[in-house]
Amino acid sequence: MLELTSISKSFADARVLDSINLSVAPGSRTAIVGPSGSGKTTLLRILAGFETPDAGRIVMQGRTLFDEAHFIPAHQRGIGFVPQEGALFPHLNVADNIAWGLDGTRQEKRRRVEALMEMVALDRQLATHWPHEISGGQQQRVALARALAQRPSLMLLDEPFSALDTGLRAMTRRATADLLAEAGVASILVTHDQHEALSFATQVAVMRGGRFTQVGTPFEVYTRPVDEETALFLGDALVLPAELNAGRAVCALGDIETDNQHATGAGRMMLRPEQLHVTACAPHESEVAILDVDFTGHLSTLTLALGNEPEPLVLKTVSQPGWRPGASVRIDIVGIARVL
Repeated sequence: MLELTSISKSFADARVLDSINLSVAPGSRTAIVGPSGSGKTTLLRILAGFETPDAGRIVMQGRTLFDEAHFIPAHQRGIGFVPQEGALFPHLNVADNIAWGLDGTRQEKRRRVEALMEMVALDRQLATHWPHEISGGQQQRVALARALAQRPSLMLLDEPFSALDTGLRAMTRRATADLLAEAGVASILVTHDQHEALSFATQVAVMRGGRFTQVGTPFEVYTRPVDEETALFLGDALVLPAELNAGRAVCALGDIETDNQHATGAGRMMLRPEQLHVTACAPHESEVAILDVDFTGHLSTLTLALGNEPEPLVLKTVSQPGWRPGASVRIDIVGIARVL
């Protein structure tokens, strides 16, 4: 549906995007995730037509939007754009915001607006309200309806949920994903929130320093990160030095199976917190002891002394009864370790 080839962009002497390649399937949801300054928003603005790349090629549904000989302006691309915090027109009510840019008679516009409000689950009574009279989540739905009104082939979402509180953010994100799937509109979400990216997308592209370090399914990039920095950015991870040989890793936690049969010698391996089950036990059953417990409800952060290891192990895991400083615990590992 969308193909980006060798997209590069510099501002003055700073290279912001460095030979970006990306494929987006019809009806799919792609999340571009990375730290601030990694180039995410610049890429989104290039796709929208608000910025021009220095080099590369953009093709959408067989139509060239940009290359050395072509540049299709933003208003002719058939791409919807939902910015941060909605960016609604404050002098227009909800219905007029959604209808902005629509062609047709007043009656045709009204019918289209009513259909769009129903599509994004907005009460029809809100049509005459001003943007400041509705909640943040409702404002985002209005912005989404306004973008959908143009019947775009592709929807671009620039951190549209960042201004919402946690509960509303998750609900609005899920509703938006469902709505775009039902409408059959491919979408690209830009975010610095790794949980948001993993939850929203069918494809995740991890960006760092103007490049994609990894592109894959949410499960793939989470469980099989390409390097340590990507692993730690995508969620909590336990990364340990290890001696690698024939698909095994000898580390502070013992002898563990890995996903790499060929790696040998000194290296590093990763486990996700959900792979480590920590349970209280009698002192003679384990050499692992709790140094500190930071209890936060469902999760606790444990600082553990591992036998003769000089450095303590810090691990965030599901809280269990019987955890207190000085208590002995047993660590059981589920699955295999990722060699980095």
